[in-house]
Amino acid sequence: MNAARRKIPYLPDPIQGLADIALNLAWSWNASARRMFKRIDPTLWSLTHHDPIQLLHRVEPARLAACAHDPDFLHLYRSVMQSMGALETTADTWFADAYREAKARDDRPVAYFCAEFGIHNSVPIYSGGLGILAGDHVKTASDLGIPMVGVGLLYARGYFDQRIDEEGWQVAEDESFKPEAMPLTRLRNAEGGETLATVVTEGRSVELAVWEMRVGRTRVFLLDTNLEANDTEDRDLTGKLYGTGEELRLRQEWILGVGGVRVLRALGIEPSCWHANEGHAAFMMVERIRELIQAGMAFEDAVSEVRTRSVFTTHTPVPAGHDTFTVEQIERSVGPVWEDLGVDEATFMKLGHAPVSDGARFHMTACAIRLSRGVNGVSKRHGAESRRMWTELWPGRRAEDVPIGHVTNGVHRSTWMSSGVEHLLDGALGKGWASRMDEPGLWDRVLSLDDVHVWELHQKLKLQTFRFIREQARRRWKDRWPAAGHLAAAGPLLDPEALTLGFARRFAAYKRADLFLRVESRLHRLVTNPWRPVQIVFAGKAHPADDDGKRILQKVYMLARDPRFGGRIAFVEDYEMHLAHALYEGVDVWLNLPRVPKEASGTSGMKAALNMVPQLGTLDGWWAEGFSGINGWAIPTAPDLTDPDEDDWDQLFNLLEDEVVPLYHLRDRRGIPVGWVQRMKHALWVAGRQFATDRMLKEYANLYYVPAMTGEGDGGDPPTA
Repeated sequence: MNAARRKIPYLPDPIQGLADIALNLAWSWNASARRMFKRIDPTLWSLTHHDPIQLLHRVEPARLAACAHDPDFLHLYRSVMQSMGALETTADTWFADAYREAKARDDRPVAYFCAEFGIHNSVPIYSGGLGILAGDHVKTASDLGIPMVGVGLLYARGYFDQRIDEEGWQVAEDESFKPEAMPLTRLRNAEGGETLATVVTEGRSVELAVWEMRVGRTRVFLLDTNLEANDTEDRDLTGKLYGTGEELRLRQEWILGVGGVRVLRALGIEPSCWHANEGHAAFMMVERIRELIQAGMAFEDAVSEVRTRSVFTTHTPVPAGHDTFTVEQIERSVGPVWEDLGVDEATFMKLGHAPVSDGARFHMTACAIRLSRGVNGVSKRHGAESRRMWTELWPGRRAEDVPIGHVTNGVHRSTWMSSGVEHLLDGALGKGWASRMDEPGLWDRVLSLDDVHVWELHQKLKLQTFRFIREQARRRWKDRWPAAGHLAAAGPLLDPEALTLGFARRFAAYKRADLFLRVESRLHRLVTNPWRPVQIVFAGKAHPADDDGKRILQKVYMLARDPRFGGRIAFVEDYEMHLAHALYEGVDVWLNLPRVPKEASGTSGMKAALNMVPQLGTLDGWWAEGFSGINGWAIPTAPDLTDPDEDDWDQLFNLLEDEVVPLYHLRDRRGIPVGWVQRMKHALWVAGRQFATDRMLKEYANLYYVPAMTGEGDGGDPPTA
């Protein structure tokens, strides 16, 4: 019995391929596949949060038998099987056409290392933006035919389930799952055993198992230490994403980097390009240096060779967001690494030397920069900020001459655009428009969409979002909430007619969810105006170790419970991908309020824009280059004041009171807010043309991957500091 049939043991013969479809997450961005699974049992599809494996386990056998004899269902099933079968080859893809003569081949892929992957909510091993971006990255590599494998960790308890207690304090509860019930396949070694590689941490050998996650054409390998052969403490090394404590983080990153390289070797995969997505993966480069030295190469030559094939993406303009470790922590947790490299301790520490950490700690980002031919930030502004931040690695250079570029992030269109918007565009752009993205003038037709159709679709999506929020509140009230105040705060009192602002992201201080709260009286006037009602939906998690973020969340939550605000403020618990879809599709304005220049990119606004939701935000990250003047609203960058938060708060409310709220409530005789609809269409126009991952991955391929794959050049001067 193959892996798919072991996951789903019963299926009628005519539709046995459903198991194979469910085991490749490409179904999640295939509109026909989603429609097919929904047709099996629409209610169960909703209750399982669109998880086909759970659906097929829980649906009545009689219903499956009926589907197996339904001509319409079988026609849809065969169509999906054909489209999924096309993923077995890279022929007729963008990469095959653009680089037909290049030395890059499918058997020498890009190895993409990341600490988290957010592919679908049924595999909850992500915390937020970095993981979601990584998921969109590997999906688009599949779409474009870029040969790629992903390497990450399988967190047995995911990130965490969020619960808010009576005092408004976030409680982190373990989220446990069984890989056997997920779209994952355990790989075996030549003898049929579970161990594919080993690493040493704290003086003990740790065996690594590997789970494969199929993401279209892309294979993602997730490393797992939960094996009986391992020490009890070591079995939990891959237990939780971003567990607390520097040494646990160090050991996890050692497993990701060193273990990831060794797993690829065990699988016979020889990458031609190695991409570290954030500094967590820098040990991948160190391990490859060790391999070359063990093969007889000198240290300096090994460093040069590794650099020629490596690229690095930095995502964090906040110094505290970069991992650093002392030499004592490294020696205690993973051993004297320098001995395997044939150098002394000081030479090894220079690989991770960074003046920003006073040189006393091994800086993972500095190491990745030093060992990569190409380094990039994730927006134009972030690229400039990264050059300024890392100037000291190139003494004597001006910031503008530092060799750090940028590839502005995008989002995976087929994942984040609602089926309703896709259907609307079928009529405006023609069937198959997604395969004609480079066609001149294609997206300009969006601006001619019928105002009535746009508004009616948005109202439909908004009602679906409110229904989702209400049903989630109903279930959580029944199962876990002791007081009615929880229910009131969760959004069941939201009004579909009110202007709805959405703020959903990690609760970190610099993201400023509390910017609204500086003067409660002004907020109260805004949201309780009976003639022009406004409401705000918040969602998001604070890191379990971030008490400042938890306090901000607590302030927001307690206002949501406050009857003075009449249910116009809501906090929706346990933010994850499924909830994110609902919010992106159904709010009226997306809020993004980071303190400039702390936001590297901020892709949530792009996802909202793909659903015709304009953004209101500070000119940071992607919005600094994405704001056109008519696709949303921008808070001007505050001058050098004692309290820039005060200025941004005042500008935010001025925009809402003077422009946003009046425009939303200004209707023509048909009841259509024509001026507002123009902003909606421009939001989609800009996001569709400029901020999708197909553009992003083509830039990565052209600027970074293919030069590394073919070994052309060396990427310029490495850092000397």
